[in-house]
Amino acid sequence: MRSITFFGKWIMIVLLLQGCMQATSTPAPSIQPMDTPTSSPTTLATPVVTATLQAQLPIATGIRPAATATLEILPTTIQATFTPEMLPTIIQPTLAPSPIPSNTSIPVSPIVATETPTLVPPLSTEPPASTFEYVFPIQPANGATFGSCHHDYPASDIFAPFGTAFVAVTSGVIDFVSYRDEWDATNDDPALRGGLSIALIGDDGIRYYGSHLSGIADGITVGNRVEIGQVLGWVGQSGNARSTPAHLHFGISYPSRPDDWQIRRGTLNPVPYLNDWRNGRHTTPDPSQNLGGAC
Repeated sequence: MRSITFFGKWIMIVLLLQGCMQATSTPAPSIQPMDTPTSSPTTLATPVVTATLQAQLPIATGIRPAATATLEILPTTIQATFTPEMLPTIIQPTLAPSPIPSNTSIPVSPIVATETPTLVPPLSTEPPASTFEYVFPIQPANGATFGSCHHDYPASDIFAPFGTAFVAVTSGVIDFVSYRDEWDATNDDPALRGGLSIALIGDDGIRYYGSHLSGIADGITVGNRVEIGQVLGWVGQSGNARSTPAHLHFGISYPSRPDDWQIRRGTLNPVPYLNDWRNGRHTTPDPSQNLGGAC
């Protein structure tokens, strides 16, 4: 009897398991998708499945029919969660900026000054201070006289006692020297009218010329450098000044060829500068100015 009971229990267990497998293999009702997605949880009802199992043992006597086993699958709540990634994406169209017509002006914000403007001082009416020094061409200067103009071109005849020193009005380099008086009144060559003469190109770039000298100082040759106030020669009556009082013909011009006597003799009225130099003012000549000087 005990062995029958033991085997009956195992048969009961096998039958119960087969019933459970058949019950769970029943397809669940399909879930119809909703038109509008939702993120709220959805509850799906699962029907109760009842499996009735009956087993008749082959023993005819002394054994009760097998018990009926009922297996219930209780309703189950299925939680369905929809994330934002599962929802349809709405694509917003990107509008390109409208082109600006070529004839349309774009307003520009005015520039506002944030700093105090720098005041520019007014231009001075006084001539700029010279970086060069000058002296009067006759030394001593107190014994010299000169007129306000020259007879037919800008120059000055500075009268002084015969043999008065003619000096460099500023530092520079000797540009021209005439050691001999070759002027002849018969043919009156204008290139020889100056007699003994010297031309100096100053460090200021201006040429200074003196003629009618009675002699040339030693060491005065073309290309030699001289310093301001250095003696170049002496006042005399050479050239076409033989019949006039001793004087120095003094001319100011821009540099040109050494043999260009028409420019060398003078292109700028020297009188304003002679007055300044005699009074100790170091004024640099400006050959571009038209200051007259011809009578």
